Amino acid sequence: MICKIVYWVFLVLYVVALALFIIGEFGLFNSPSGPLAGIFLVPLGLPWNLAANFLPDWAKLWFGVAAPLINLAILRMICQRFGRS
Repeated sequence: MICKIVYWVFLVLYVVALALFIIGEFGLFNSPSGPLAGIFLVPLGLPWNLAANFLPDWAKLWFGVAAPLINLAILRMICQRFGRS
């Protein structure tokens, strides 16, 4: 039960962080765009976004946005593996 709660809380946090990134990056709702638009995605994607330093510049943005999905997939596998014990 607790695993499902953690999974859904992480998913909601990711969706909110992604929405804030899109709003901040494209200046939606008259918000100023700046370099800190994706700051909430960084802690959700740790430790995988640290590997983005080895990627080419064009791939860093996309990997930073997708890095939390790796943690979400790991949480899902843990919940499936140990949830039925």
